[in-house]
Amino acid sequence: MNPPKTDARRHHDPETRGFASDNYAGAHPEVLAALALANGGHQVAYGEDAYTENLQRIVRSHFGATAEAFPVFNGTGANVVALQAVTDRWGAVICAESAHINVDEGGAPERMGGLKLLTVPTPDGKLTPDLIDRQAYGWDDEHRAMPQVVSLTQSTELGTLYTPDEIRAICDHAHAHGMKVHLDGSRIANAAASLDVPMRTFTNAAGVDILSLGGTKNGAIFGEAVVVINQDAVSHMKHLRKLSMQLASKMRFVSVQLEALLAKDLWLRNARHSNAMAQRLAEGVRAVHGVEILHPVQANAVFARLPHDVSERLQKRFRFYFWDEKAGDVRWMCAFDTTEDDVDAFVAALKEEMAR
Repeated sequence: MNPPKTDARRHHDPETRGFASDNYAGAHPEVLAALALANGGHQVAYGEDAYTENLQRIVRSHFGATAEAFPVFNGTGANVVALQAVTDRWGAVICAESAHINVDEGGAPERMGGLKLLTVPTPDGKLTPDLIDRQAYGWDDEHRAMPQVVSLTQSTELGTLYTPDEIRAICDHAHAHGMKVHLDGSRIANAAASLDVPMRTFTNAAGVDILSLGGTKNGAIFGEAVVVINQDAVSHMKHLRKLSMQLASKMRFVSVQLEALLAKDLWLRNARHSNAMAQRLAEGVRAVHGVEILHPVQANAVFARLPHDVSERLQKRFRFYFWDEKAGDVRWMCAFDTTEDDVDAFVAALKEEMAR
């Protein structure tokens, strides 16, 4: 059967890839095929469809028998809904100063979610029980927002990873203080692939109460999910998702993308590939005199420091972002569709610009 004709035109070069963000990548072909399978005919709207129902079975296979998935539109929506679900109106969230919810969500957790973020500086993007205790106090002080949740990011905004034991220690510590634990898993697949463990090992098995499950950065077009692991930790999730404008009417098209990623091993294949490309990039960069890698390369991100003028020239050839422009720090991200040739061409261009 021939594909339907369309008046749409391609407005970009599909062979052009950069290192700015894994969000720049398109959709994985298997995800596109799944979307086509879900199309056609009528399915009940607002999550009462067969694809969202089947997604629950798949999510439970990864995150335990009590897990329940609530598909949403995007990562910020997932984080805001998840954090609202485990806090009271007077509640606060302890997070790393570098956490995405603090620096990259436009104030949405605070302005839209009504949450106070209590941030902690960290050397590597990771919280510890001792670091958490810098903000974990004052529960009876009516003049201070009450710490009710610890939010972790896995992998972190600096590309580093928590081990399962580290997350378990944090969960035990938080729960002992009566706090719950949220995990921002926009790149959870990269973490699991690098650690070579199932996702459950550092989520439900470690004591995480609620999870923001990422899909977009790992091959989906759009769509994430809030996964409630501890049902006793939340209430009225369906109402909260709707109130937060994250309820998709045609939810089957979100759910089927997550199904395509999670039903078998596509999530893991994609993550392993992007991680491997980051390792290849790091190895090439280490050979370039004058370029410093700033953090352990444990997922699909490489953070580096190099002369500002070199970065500006290199950006004209490959897209990427400054992380700390004043310091000369940059971030290079690899995606599921990054190729070895992409990496090698970038390293060659870096060498050329450093030699000028």
